[in-house]
Amino acid sequence: MSRLLLGCVADDYTGASDLANTLAKAGLHTVQTIGPEGLDHAPDDAEAVVAALKSRSIEPAEAVRMSVDAWRRLKGLGARQCYFKYCSTFDSTDRGNIGPVMDALLEETGAGFTIASPSFPETGRTVYQGNLFVWSQPLNESPLKDHPLNPMRDANLVRVLERQSRTRIGLVDWQTVTQGPDAVRAAFDVLRKASIGAAVVDALTLGDLAAIGSACRDLSLVTGASGLAGGIARNFIEAGLASGRNATDLPAVAGPEVLLAGSCSPATLAQVEAAGQRYPVLRLDVDALLAGTDMVPALHDAVMAEFGHRPVLVASSAPPDSVRTVQDRHGREEAGRRVEEAFARLAQGLAEAGARRFVVAGGETSGAVVDALGVKALRIGPEIAPGVPATVSLGPVTYALALKSGNFGGPNFFSDALEVMP
Repeated sequence: MSRLLLGCVADDYTGASDLANTLAKAGLHTVQTIGPEGLDHAPDDAEAVVAALKSRSIEPAEAVRMSVDAWRRLKGLGARQCYFKYCSTFDSTDRGNIGPVMDALLEETGAGFTIASPSFPETGRTVYQGNLFVWSQPLNESPLKDHPLNPMRDANLVRVLERQSRTRIGLVDWQTVTQGPDAVRAAFDVLRKASIGAAVVDALTLGDLAAIGSACRDLSLVTGASGLAGGIARNFIEAGLASGRNATDLPAVAGPEVLLAGSCSPATLAQVEAAGQRYPVLRLDVDALLAGTDMVPALHDAVMAEFGHRPVLVASSAPPDSVRTVQDRHGREEAGRRVEEAFARLAQGLAEAGARRFVVAGGETSGAVVDALGVKALRIGPEIAPGVPATVSLGPVTYALALKSGNFGGPNFFSDALEVMP
C-alpha cells in the first residue's frame, strides 16, 4: 500500500532536487522522479514524490499539459496534497508558465484558492509587500534581470502573476504573517470571500515560512519555492501521518567524475573560476557551436585524457554581455537548445565510457544531462549547499548526481559536491 502524502510538480530538474532536499531534511522519505513517466519508478515507501519536469521555459499550453498529467499520476498513487514548485526567483514571462500551470492545477484539484510563496531566506530570496528581493536588491535590479531565458523586469509578483493568470490575485502582507498561522488562515478566508483565487504571501524569515506552512494545512494546492516545503512536511508529521525521520543515507557510487556548467549566473561564473584552481577547465564555445562546429568529439577526448585521474570541468558559462551577443546573433531559444544538446551528447558519451559521478550546474543543463543518462528516479541524500542535495539514481545503471540551479551554492561548490556525494 502506498504511503504517499505529498505529490509535487516541479518545473525543472534542479528545482525538483531543491524541493526534495527540503522535504527530506524536514523528515519525509522523499524520491524525485524524472518526467511524468518516471512516476512509474516511484517506490511504495515514499512519503513525498517530486515529479521533475522541464516545463519552465516551454510553451504555456505544453507546460500545463505536462503538469496536469504529472499531478493526475501523483493523485493516482495516493497523494493527498499537491505542491507546485517553481524557482525562488519566480523566473517566468508574462505569458507564463507559473500562472497558467497554477490555474490548471486549481481546476484539477478543485482547490478554489491557493498561495504563491517563492521566499527562500537561506538563499536571500524574500517577499515584502508582494515584491521579491534577491538579498537587498529588488528582483528587477538583481542579476536576474539578465536571465538568459526568462529575464525578470518586474519585482512585484502580484502584477507579474496577474499578467499570467486568469485567477484574481491578492496579497497577504508581512504584518499579517508575523501574527501567526491563525491570522494567515483568517486572511485566506477574507480573500476567498472577495472571490480572489490566489494570494502572494510575504515572508522574510524561516519563522514566517513555518507560519505560512501551518496555515496551508487544509489547502489542496500549494505553490511556491522550496522554502515553504518544510512547513508543509511538518503538517503531515504533526498529524501523525509521517514518521519525521531524516533518511538521507545513500549507497556509494564508484567511477570517474565529470563536472558540467551550463549556467551563466554570477554564482556559477564564480564557481567555474574557483574550480579552475583545482581542475582542468574546458570551454564549450557557444558561438562556434552555433556557427556549425561540432565541439563535442574534441571535448569528449579531452575529458577522456584525464579519466580516472582527476575531474575535468566543461563549461559554456559566460558573462551576460557575451551571452546577449550570442543570442542576438543566433536567437535565444536556438542558442539554449544547441547548448543543451551538446551537453547531453557529451554526458551520454562519457557515461558509455564509464563515468558514474556527475556534478551539473544549471537547470536546463541538468535536465538535458539527466535525460541523456536515462535516469528516471533519484534517492535524496545529504545536503551539499542550501537547496542542493547529493542524489543517487534508481535503475539499471547507478549514478551519483549533484544537480544545482545556477544561482545556488558557494564559490567552491564543485569540490564541495565531490566531497559530499557518496
